[in-house]
Amino acid sequence: MTRPTTFHGESDVPNGIDWNDHAALHRRPEGNKSDMFRGFSVIREGTFAEMVGFVASLPEDEREGLAIQKSGDRLFELGEIMALSRREDFPAA
Repeated sequence: MTRPTTFHGESDVPNGIDWNDHAALHRRPEGNKSDMFRGFSVIREGTFAEMVGFVASLPEDEREGLAIQKSGDRLFELGEIMALSRREDFPAA
């Protein structure tokens, strides 16, 4: 179930992550450090858990420049994505 974004970005999910939220995986153009999505290429879409799992399953050299846009325009960069993939509550595939 997708939950609306709140004004301050709070979550009503007990652990703070709605793994079933819609998300899109993007590739950031080389050298682009902006959080704006200008120039990003959408690679795939699905649930947040699916996108985190997909990135974590890639060989390390293929992860460069990847970012996940979660419902509500929250951008997760590679370091955060990998940390999320190691969480105890990360859904098993």
